[in-house]
Amino acid sequence: MKFSTKSIHIGQKPDEATGAIIPPIYMTSTYIQDAPAQHKGYDYTRAGNPNFSNIEATLGSLENGKFATVFSSGLGGLTGIISMLKAGDSVIGTADIYGGSYRLFKRIFSNYSISFKTINTQDLQEVNNALKLKPKMVFIESPTNPLLKITDIEKVTETARKYGVISVVDNTFATPYFQNPLDLGADIVLHSTTKYIGGHSDIVGGVVITNNPEFKEKIDFARMAIGLNPSPFDVWLGSRGIKTLGVRMEKHGQNALALANFFKSHPKVRKVYYPGLESHPNYVIAKKQMSGFSGIVSVEFDMTLEETKKIMSSFKYFSLAESLGGIESLVDHPASMTHASIPAEERKKIGLSDGLVRFSVGIEDIEDLKADINRTLK
Repeated sequence: MKFSTKSIHIGQKPDEATGAIIPPIYMTSTYIQDAPAQHKGYDYTRAGNPNFSNIEATLGSLENGKFATVFSSGLGGLTGIISMLKAGDSVIGTADIYGGSYRLFKRIFSNYSISFKTINTQDLQEVNNALKLKPKMVFIESPTNPLLKITDIEKVTETARKYGVISVVDNTFATPYFQNPLDLGADIVLHSTTKYIGGHSDIVGGVVITNNPEFKEKIDFARMAIGLNPSPFDVWLGSRGIKTLGVRMEKHGQNALALANFFKSHPKVRKVYYPGLESHPNYVIAKKQMSGFSGIVSVEFDMTLEETKKIMSSFKYFSLAESLGGIESLVDHPASMTHASIPAEERKKIGLSDGLVRFSVGIEDIEDLKADINRTLK
């Protein structure tokens, strides 16, 4: 079964009671039991809900994974993953990492003696040197947010297996449409379903996918025990969004590539970051492990920081807002918005300048998006 057929049919059987083509929303907190501890698979929605089961079947299949667990957010999913660790364990992470993930490791779990160190995961020798010290986990983001660096997932996960290190890949930017980290050797895949999977900027959610039954059991327990469950309604909306994931990602990718090429030739643009450009330093790796390059383009304009900020507030179709992956185009200033929790010296170290601008390219007509940018820059 191909991708878009999976996204429409797996986990989305018509309702047996009424014949409704779309499964209903199970807005219930509890379930009647036939006898104490004897029920129909669900006892309390914090631990499970039919809507959870539906979307988990869909997302697991799209990532070629056996098990999926949905969460209240991407960070909720990451919290569930980290909960498998113990005090004294260490985690190695991609240097150019989402600010919320960095904050969770550094400002929350460091208080519980779980250490977190970032390295350049594009440098395989540096990866080998770090993993041979046998941290408990390596956390990869590829493409990264917001510099769109690409890690060779297959090579890093192979090294992780060699040293007995759990490998986790945040696949939010690529989506399962363009990249499948489990097929590349990853132990666990994480998504913020808030982004492309939901696709309409109307839900917050996350999912963790694995082929390891022991990890599945621990992650399910974390959702129930810590209270990281999503709302059935949000999950139902996520299922609706997934049905068009394939066609949306095609359009996001087409528009982003066109916009990246447009920026590349614009006199007021100093630098363009997009893994689909042959000039990107990780283009060969991206082409090897991805079937497309998704919808995020980052740029540095040839102007002052004040001018850059003014421009970001002046677009017509690119709304100045956090998040990404919706059908509408957004523009973001990482240094003061999504990555403000990363210290300035750390941002400078990884090459995240204060002048960097991140565009989440929507599915509008590309000529309108180009005209909007041209008008604003003029």
